[in-house]
Amino acid sequence: MQMGLEKFVRLASRTGRELQRYDEFGLGRRQVVGCIPYRYLNAKQSSSSSSSIHGILEEVEVLLITSQKSQTMMFPKGGWDSDETIEEAVKRESEEEAGVTGVVQCMLGTWCFKSKSREAFRDGYMFLLLVEEQLDHWPEKNTRQRRWVKIAEARELCPYLWMKEALDQLVQRLASSFTAGDRIQKPAGELRRK
Repeated sequence: MQMGLEKFVRLASRTGRELQRYDEFGLGRRQVVGCIPYRYLNAKQSSSSSSSIHGILEEVEVLLITSQKSQTMMFPKGGWDSDETIEEAVKRESEEEAGVTGVVQCMLGTWCFKSKSREAFRDGYMFLLLVEEQLDHWPEKNTRQRRWVKIAEARELCPYLWMKEALDQLVQRLASSFTAGDRIQKPAGELRRK
C-alpha cells in the first residue's frame, strides 16, 4: 500500500563527521556548502515592470538565519558529505538550517575562510537558491531564527566577508540579467508554506 505523502520533512539535522569531505590536497580543510536563499517579492510581476537595476534589487529579498550559538546573522551553510552531490548538500543545509526548499540555480563562487569555532580553514562553495517553499517546521527551528531582508540590509547584518562577497555575486548576476533583458528564474506561483 502506497502512502500519499508527497514530501517527508526531516525533523533532525545530520550530525557527525564520518562522511565529511575534506580538500583534495591533504590540507585538512573541511568542505562546506552554503546558499543565498532568495525570493522575488512579487512573483507574478512581469520581467519588464522594473525599469532599473535598483528596481530589480528592491524586488528581491534574501533569507538570513542566526548562528546556533549567537544572534549573528548569516546564510545557511554546513558540511558537504561524501554520500551526496554538492546540490543535494545545498538543499539539505537550506532545509535543515533555514526551513526552506527550492531550486539550486548556480554557484556564486568558492571561498577559503577561517572557522570561528575551530580556528581552522574551510573551503566554502556558495550557491543561489530560489526559494519555492518555506516550511513551518524544520530540524533547527528551535535553535535558529530566520529573517527575510533586502540585499542592502543583508550586507549590513552579515559580518562575514566571504558571505558579503557571495552577496555581491548575486547583485552582479541580477544586474547582468537585467541588462541582458532577462531575469534570473522566477517562481511560477506564490511561495508555498508547509
